[in-house]
Amino acid sequence: MTSLLSLLGRGTLAGGAAGLVSGGFSWLLAEPVLDRAVRLEAAREEASGAGPAAAEVFSRSTQHAGLLVAAVLTGAALGVLFAVVYAILHRRDPDGAPWRRSLTLAGAGFTGVWLLPFLRYPANPPGVGDPGTIDTRVNAWLAAIAIGVIAVVLAWRVHGWLAEHGRPAPLRQLAVTAIVLAALASLFALPDNPDAVTAPATLVWDFRVLSAASMGLLWGGLAVGFGLLGMRAARARTAPSVRTAPVPVG
Repeated sequence: MTSLLSLLGRGTLAGGAAGLVSGGFSWLLAEPVLDRAVRLEAAREEASGAGPAAAEVFSRSTQHAGLLVAAVLTGAALGVLFAVVYAILHRRDPDGAPWRRSLTLAGAGFTGVWLLPFLRYPANPPGVGDPGTIDTRVNAWLAAIAIGVIAVVLAWRVHGWLAEHGRPAPLRQLAVTAIVLAALASLFALPDNPDAVTAPATLVWDFRVLSAASMGLLWGGLAVGFGLLGMRAARARTAPSVRTAPVPVG
């Protein structure tokens, strides 16, 4: 049987590796976009008569290194939460189908925790957002995550209930689609972002696409890493029984 401790170790390792991949991607491709956004914001402040921008506490090169560290730590923390949810969902049979289960759970997590909220409140580069509205924006984002998670859990439960009662696959898929569409409608009932986006449209688009790719790498890397580690552990558990099996004589 797979212990919770081994699942947590698996999640930490897979999440940390996924965070490193995601952070490396952001460092190579997203950070140049951030640098452009920072320069534009500094130039806008000077042009508005606010004077030169305040000196940075950390240089951009230090911030780039900090990005990799933060990405690894974030990935490891996400991996721990992933392992806990995995253990709860599959407590009756934790050793079965680790690859499929890992991909399914990661897909559900990516959809509920990030994708659905992102569709309502897409990421903006630095310099977009009044500090006075940060509480409003954080509360709206948390509400969007709550709606996304509830929608995914509800879709999973409804799909499972319909499967248990022998309903055909098209009906199950339509039910899941209806729940996701209802969640999207609920998300767009939340208040709009109170801050105008003043950055150039091309820069905003590049930043959002790269943010989406980075999060896709994080969740995808976690799914693949956790699934592969689960398959490796399953092979290790079955190997001793194969080695000690009696060899037929004659």
